[in-house]
Amino acid sequence: MYCRNCGNQMADNAAVCVKCGVAAGMGTSYCPNCGQPTVPGAAACPNCGVMLTQPVPAGEQKSKMAAGLLGIFLGSFGVHNFYLGYTGKAVAQLLITLLTCGFGAVVSSIWGLIEGILILTGSISQDGKGIPLKD
Repeated sequence: MYCRNCGNQMADNAAVCVKCGVAAGMGTSYCPNCGQPTVPGAAACPNCGVMLTQPVPAGEQKSKMAAGLLGIFLGSFGVHNFYLGYTGKAVAQLLITLLTCGFGAVVSSIWGLIEGILILTGSISQDGKGIPLKD
């Protein structure tokens, strides 16, 4: 197996690439089968023909619009991160708001607003499982 981010050869059971630190399977620059450079967005490797993208089952994609609006309006409670499957960040935002008796809500509201805008602009384009968000 090869790192999809840097092309370095990895052990089949490796969780991250030891060269670049990116999680196994993440990235679009190299083929995980042969390690050759690929065209970003290509469905198959031009060198060995292995499928680079897995089809996303219908109904599993989350809405970019819903996630962005949840981040903007309910970001202080981490609702958008719960929706997208980023439970660690969501719990952190919720605890900041609740454990400070609402005084920390300003911080988590700004955090949620920024993430909501990033989701709507496409900078955050995947959910917690790595599935692309639908428009």
